[in-house]
Amino acid sequence: MDVNGTVAEGFEPVREAFARNFQVLGDRGAAVAVYQGGRKVVDLWGGTKDVDGAESWEHGTAQIVRSATKGVAAAVLLLLHQRGELDLDAPVGEYWPQFKAAGKERTRVWQLLAHRAGVPVLDRPLTPAEAADPALGAEAVAAQAPVWEPGAEHGYHAQTYSWLTGELVRRITGRGIGEWIADEIAGPVGAELWLGLPEGEQARVGRVAQVDPPVDPHGLRTRPKRAVSEAYADPESLTRRAFAAISPLPDENDPGYRAAALPASNGIATADGLARFYASLIGEVDGGTRLFTPETVELARAERSAGPDRILVVPTRFGLGYMLHGAASPLLAPTSFGHPGRGGALGFADPESGIAFGYVTNGFRKSVTADPRAQALVTAVRSAVRP
Repeated sequence: MDVNGTVAEGFEPVREAFARNFQVLGDRGAAVAVYQGGRKVVDLWGGTKDVDGAESWEHGTAQIVRSATKGVAAAVLLLLHQRGELDLDAPVGEYWPQFKAAGKERTRVWQLLAHRAGVPVLDRPLTPAEAADPALGAEAVAAQAPVWEPGAEHGYHAQTYSWLTGELVRRITGRGIGEWIADEIAGPVGAELWLGLPEGEQARVGRVAQVDPPVDPHGLRTRPKRAVSEAYADPESLTRRAFAAISPLPDENDPGYRAAALPASNGIATADGLARFYASLIGEVDGGTRLFTPETVELARAERSAGPDRILVVPTRFGLGYMLHGAASPLLAPTSFGHPGRGGALGFADPESGIAFGYVTNGFRKSVTADPRAQALVTAVRSAVRP
């Protein structure tokens, strides 16, 4: 399989790791981009556009990035705070009065971003059509009673993060979060990413599917810990209920689903778009726009949640909307912040090294975090910047 694209001098290990992902780790179609100091140093792609097709992946092919969308959504709330339009310490109900129900009166805005709000599940899951209606989603999550005291513990809000963040943005700005991202982030930065894919961009997006990991030379596959497997298998567990807040699961290849704006799960991006977005959070990109001030970068990556995750079961670390370096999400360095997409995509930034990273794929695995293909690329980037 041919690897297309370029790498700057010193980043050759990333090309080697990317090729190995296809040869050994079973990638079918993927791309990776890396920026350093606001300049692109890696731009690679290969395989097929569709996971089940033969058409080649082209420069500019985009894919759904699942929960890597959460990192883009978090930037919206942090930018509103940076502009003085949102107080992260204020009760959510100050902006969204209907949220002050069923024991959520004291829930703070920052707790939504740090997965401490206690509403990762819905007692009545939404259908895909209902989930795509931001008003219905907001109504459901506002009426939901928390499953733990808000702020007391943390657990990944896998699906409800969509309506928690989206409704706050609508209440504050009067705009949908997808529209806000297009106008205030993607447009100014020149990043190829969308929340609510325009009809004119549909043709560039490949088909995705879940794929099995390759069998290793000893005939074994990496298996999750027993407690994790049991949590996903139990229909009454918080884990299963959190991921099933939309039920049945949406068809991620459906143009209607891609056109919706669900900031927890259905952003579309190129690898370059994801990397360029993160590069713009920590510095000027190609001498142009920078989104976050240094103070906002510190807010994003300051630890707000750590330890056993009520939903993911394994220990996790979160800042304000971003996963932080740890066993569940081994990013470039302890100073990194970003977000994976379940079973594949990854985007992050590391202010100390000036690195911003984006990886997208059309073949998703069962893992939630620490996908081996993305991690192989991260390891190669680490060897290039810290020889």
